[in-house]
Amino acid sequence: MYKILKKVNLNPTVTLMEIDAPLIAAKAEPGQFVILRVNEEGERIPLTVADFDRSKGSITIIFQIVGATTELLNLKQEGDSLQDLVGPLGVPSHTEGLKKVAVVGGGVGCAIAYPIAKKLHEQGTVVHAVVGFKTKDLVILEDEFKKVSDRMIMMTDDGSYGEKGLVTDALKALLDAGEQYDEVIAIGPVIMMKFVSLLTKQYEIKTVVSMNSIMIDGTGMCGCCRLTVGGETKFACVDGPDFDGHQVNFDEAMQRGVMYRDFEQKCHQDVCNLYKMEVK
Repeated sequence: MYKILKKVNLNPTVTLMEIDAPLIAAKAEPGQFVILRVNEEGERIPLTVADFDRSKGSITIIFQIVGATTELLNLKQEGDSLQDLVGPLGVPSHTEGLKKVAVVGGGVGCAIAYPIAKKLHEQGTVVHAVVGFKTKDLVILEDEFKKVSDRMIMMTDDGSYGEKGLVTDALKALLDAGEQYDEVIAIGPVIMMKFVSLLTKQYEIKTVVSMNSIMIDGTGMCGCCRLTVGGETKFACVDGPDFDGHQVNFDEAMQRGVMYRDFEQKCHQDVCNLYKMEVK
């Protein structure tokens, strides 16, 4: 059992949890993920390691409440425990040798982008962070990004905070102003990563994206997290989650990503209704 040490609601739909997991904390690196079960009957879901504290023996996860399992996870409180937690899984993000990088995060994807930006900053890389959200109320990790960025640009779709527009608008402005990057790292909704990659391809800048596909076992055996990258089949759990953004078939990934949306929404509603009945 894995004890929840801290729980913080970052916005109405996104929650941070710090979990006691010393063996995972000892080995975790930015870009890797864990697979957890909330209870003995629960499904397995992958969540990126948003941070870790090796001395304390804890890891941090940040998740958005979108389905039944994340709803059940969010019902857990400090002092409660999770049934299972396996990791770290996946290939760590490559950061060595990079002198100047633009880290582009969108929505809850900023939770994945942050530890990468943090490691880049710690190793002396110049980090320009571009983070985007739909509205001010959904902003997360602003202070954390500021601490690890040499330059940070906040974007909101509606202009309620920072600059109005998309992350691609800000990135294009930086590139047109003469900024040169060894690499662009884009993490967020698939549609966002697609258009960041299309933009950077015009400027011939290497671009890495993090693909969080549907996953079950996390070992590459089930094949659920398959992607087409450069015309070849890859598995996000063992070959990724990081891939060359100029080689990913984003349209296929988007189609696969919504296959279970209706089922997921129904299960989420069932859990919410059950919890309301128990509260009464």
